[in-house]
Amino acid sequence: MADVVRYPGPGCIVEYMEGNAPQIALVTEEQGGRLRLLLPNRRETRLGINRLLPWSGPNVPMDGGRDAAVRQLERHRVLREELAGGVAILDVWEMAQGEVERASARWFAELFGSEPDADTVAAYGRALLNCKSHFKFHPPDFEVLSAATVEARMAEQEAARQREALVGAGGAFFRLLWDVHSRKRTLPLPDAAEWPAPEVRERLTGLLLHRIADPETHEDDVLWKTLIKGLPDLQHMALHLAVAWGLVPPHHNFWLDRADYSPGDAWATAYAETVAGIARQVADVKEPTLPLPFCSIDSRSTRDVDDAFHVEERPDGVLRLRLALACPALHWPFDTPLDKAVFRRSTSLYLPEGTHHMLPESLGTCVLSLMRGNVRPALCVTCDVAPDGNVLSCTPSVEQVCLDANLCYEDCEAVLEDPSRDNAAAPYLEQLRLGERLARARQAARIAAGAVIMDRPDPKLVLEGEGAGIRVRLEETQPTPRAQMLVSEMMILASAAIARWAGERGIPLLYRTQDVGIPREYAGVWTEPHQMARIMRALSPASLETCPRPHAGLGVTAYSPVTSPLRRYPDLINEAQIVHWLRTGQPRLDAAGLEALLMPLHARLDVVGQVQRFRPRYWKLLYIRQQGDKAWWNAVVTEENDAFASVSLPREQLFVRGRRHLFGERACPGQRVQVRLGKVNPLYNEIQLLEVAEV
Repeated sequence: MADVVRYPGPGCIVEYMEGNAPQIALVTEEQGGRLRLLLPNRRETRLGINRLLPWSGPNVPMDGGRDAAVRQLERHRVLREELAGGVAILDVWEMAQGEVERASARWFAELFGSEPDADTVAAYGRALLNCKSHFKFHPPDFEVLSAATVEARMAEQEAARQREALVGAGGAFFRLLWDVHSRKRTLPLPDAAEWPAPEVRERLTGLLLHRIADPETHEDDVLWKTLIKGLPDLQHMALHLAVAWGLVPPHHNFWLDRADYSPGDAWATAYAETVAGIARQVADVKEPTLPLPFCSIDSRSTRDVDDAFHVEERPDGVLRLRLALACPALHWPFDTPLDKAVFRRSTSLYLPEGTHHMLPESLGTCVLSLMRGNVRPALCVTCDVAPDGNVLSCTPSVEQVCLDANLCYEDCEAVLEDPSRDNAAAPYLEQLRLGERLARARQAARIAAGAVIMDRPDPKLVLEGEGAGIRVRLEETQPTPRAQMLVSEMMILASAAIARWAGERGIPLLYRTQDVGIPREYAGVWTEPHQMARIMRALSPASLETCPRPHAGLGVTAYSPVTSPLRRYPDLINEAQIVHWLRTGQPRLDAAGLEALLMPLHARLDVVGQVQRFRPRYWKLLYIRQQGDKAWWNAVVTEENDAFASVSLPREQLFVRGRRHLFGERACPGQRVQVRLGKVNPLYNEIQLLEVAEV
């Protein structure tokens, strides 16, 4: 170690840190703690002695001139790099574990050889500096990090490596995807099979899908902003890139992602054993306990039939309605993984592209559905209704029923309009007449109590084609007002009657309430768009509560939804409360338990409800866009002020707002006009009114 120098002076080889790497130099002058150094590139620099790394030497002769000194520096630099490359640094760390907490570079060099020279000590110092995961430099010594710290640092280094690869390759890849979206280039991407690398591809995929589901997330926010640097700042940028990449299809329903709602029925596979257990319990019953010729009325495509009725007239003119409601609550496994999954779904979704059922399809459309000829459990609500529409009594019971028929709205409407029609509903004409009579009486009673009834068509959207080539068609449907009123009034009757029955017995239920004051003149049936818009502005949305308060819009003192337990989780909860009370004399949940359930249920119903509200509107806007901005649309002015006016498209059930000056001087609510629409962007829910013409 004779060549190791403790106090470097002129002619001594030293090292210092520059650019996060050790640099070699030769001292040519020392004065007051300041050194003049000759560098391998022949330049000179000045440096404080405190900047030197804690190994110095050897001393070299300076009488050969600058060229000789530079050659000496280069020889020692090359030697030290070679020696450092040969240091088994992990073996050094293993040997030092438990021996010392910190030590000098010379101490580590002596582990593998006695009397190490200055170049060897410097080589070990360089190797220790480069191995930041296992050693930490505290001049003049190196701290030997613990195994736990090393593991954490290795993980950090790997994460940093992956991040660097992700940013480098991912940013360029995202720019290519944006070019595909912007139609500046077409698929396939160059080297699509190899680039980006698999680990980068996996990370980018997860990042995009997560951003689609939660565009407001702050997770990986810095990384995301780095990757899309230079691209437009768009709300749906992740979706645009994912579609361009082929991760999701064109017209992807991102609302389902945001709601964390699994489409289709694949989600139910994990609960197959529980589902099979429910099916076995239902199959054990072979005979109905209430052998009446029940019939249901639904759309032709309905598979989840959850209500059926039978009406008879008593000698005193009172109509006795027996409403059979599908009863999943009878065998439902509450507080199991299946129940929790159904709770998160909270409601079935009926979208133009398909139906997503709340329950596993084998239960909701088969095992528990009230299909003709099959014995099924039912909550039977028996109500006596006076000729004036007032409900005289309500008696619920758990029964087994077997439907006589599953009818459709169109057939029922045809028979009610023309009794001579021969179709599937013809044998049930008398039942339909009694049901309609009951429904008209109930509707009149509700209107007398202040009910507001909005009678507006529900357009049917039909999707044709696939992928980016999907075309939207608005299909004209046969109106069935009498058949639909028959069903809707029975459903309102049952939910209002059950609410009153449960309130009299102190059974806690969930209630749909709208406890607001409505002007008396608003009561009635409304069909004109401007009138409905004016009334809707005065109504607040109904809310789900545990207190039995009035529902002003329906004209009832309390309303507890119970008629769709196959489709809505609140109805399933209410049905379970009633069934449990009928069988045990106690509700399944007390008031506190029901209240605790309400907040998370509200959250799920709200987020899933957004899918049902916004997704059909997406397809309507796409339909408008596909017709082009030269098409004219029939509309009715619903609202106007000095700056804006709003119109309703009655056939499409779409509201659009435009600048007031487009409407001329005589625009007023109720005025029928034609409008031209453009700049439609379904994804961003954007549409503009371009031109208005008086009819």
